[in-house]
Parts: sequence; structure tokens; C-alpha cells
Amino acid sequence: MITWKLTLEYDGSRYSGWQEQKNARTVMGELRRAAEESLGVAVDLQGAGRTDAGVHALAQVAHMRATLKRPKPPETLRHDINGRLPADIVVLELEPAPARFHARHDAITRTYMYQISTRKTAFAKRYVWWVKEELDVARMSEAAETLRGRHDFVCFRAEDPSKPGESTMVVVENAGIETHGHMVVFRMEASHFLWRMVRRIVGVLVRLGRGEMAQDEFRQLLEGRANPRLDVAAWTAPASGLFLEEVRYK
Repeated sequence: MITWKLTLEYDGSRYSGWQEQKNARTVMGELRRAAEESLGVAVDLQGAGRTDAGVHALAQVAHMRATLKRPKPPETLRHDINGRLPADIVVLELEPAPARFHARHDAITRTYMYQISTRKTAFAKRYVWWVKEELDVARMSEAAETLRGRHDFVCFRAEDPSKPGESTMVVVENAGIETHGHMVVFRMEASHFLWRMVRRIVGVLVRLGRGEMAQDEFRQLLEGRANPRLDVAAWTAPASGLFLEEVRYK
């Protein structure tokens, strides 16, 4: 049995997320097909994170295992798999890994990036959320910095039927907002993420930037106290602006 570590980038616009599903086209499904065609045997695949439909990745990490009589050199295998993948999925790196390496369990933190555009863009529509209203980025940044530390994100998550009873406590290593011209970029690094957590945080931050809610109300949500006036689920930001940017390991 051989184990490889793969790093991939992909445009998630045409896919129903990373995780394989019946009757749906997924990134993992395309990777499995390409790898099994290249190797001629069944492979075991697992990713570091389950990106949702329409969400992109700059550096998704996966492990792949297969039993081979004649292993291919890693770079040859990478080129062969890439030649069989759609143009919007690319294996950036493929390297041998320890037999027990696990892309999800061994990850220490994951970093997500969300891009907001404050103007209409002709070229980046699939990769941003265009917010037409004026945003107070300073207020948004102040709130984003309070995300650091250990918090109960129950108000920011969607119920995941595959994880009943999941803890809503998350340790956030870093969070903040940067501006680059007309782009407002939110980044968040954490031990793990709850379903739709980042998109709901971004949605609330935009409401805050529009002046539609107070800082105290944001802190209330961060303390796990729901507010009937704040419809967080309805404010979920579009998938188009979200990227899995980095997965860190020991």
C-alpha cells in the first residue's frame, strides 16, 4: 500500500462541493476517476475539508492510498492525473507520505479566505461577492478581530445532518480583514469549521458594515446568544467568494 499527499486548487463553480455524492458532480469524484484511470486500480481518498457547492480552493490537501505492483514516479503520476482532470481542477503537488498520514485528522488548522468586491467586476464575478452598498470596513475589522480565541459559534452554523450532536466550540487562531483597492478580504484560521460558519460570519460582518446592526449585537452572537432580530441564516454570504486557502500540519 502506497500513500501520497496531494495539494490541489480548484474552481468550485461547476461542482456540488468536494465530497462525493450520488447523482452529483464533485471535485473528489473527478479526482478519484482521474487517479483510478491513471493507476488502473481503486484508490482510497480523503480531503482535509469538505468545501460546499460553489466554494473554491487554493490549497486543498488530500491523501490517496493504493496498492500497486509498479509505482509511478510522483511527478509522472501528477502530470498523468492532471491530464485526465477537468481544466478547473489541478493537482499542484503530489508527494509520498507516511503510511498513516491522514489529510483531515492530522491537520492542525485550516484557513479560509472570503473576497468581497465593493464594485461590479467584469472578470471576477465567480470569485467575489459584490456588495453594492457602502461598507464601514473599520467597523467590520473591529468585529473580525474579536473572533480570535475560543468561542461558541452555535449562532453561525447550519445543522449538519452527518454530524449529530457536534460541538459548536471552535478555537480561532487568527481572523481579520484587509483591503486591496476595491477588494475587502476576510481571513480566518481555526482548528476546524462548522457547516456554513464562515459564510454566515461574513454575512453578519457585511450587515455590520452597512450599519444595520450594532457591535454589541455581534458580540452577543459570538457568545452563543441568539437574537430574534438578527436572521443570521438568511444573511449567509454567497459561496462564490469563499476559498479554502491553506491547511497546516505539524
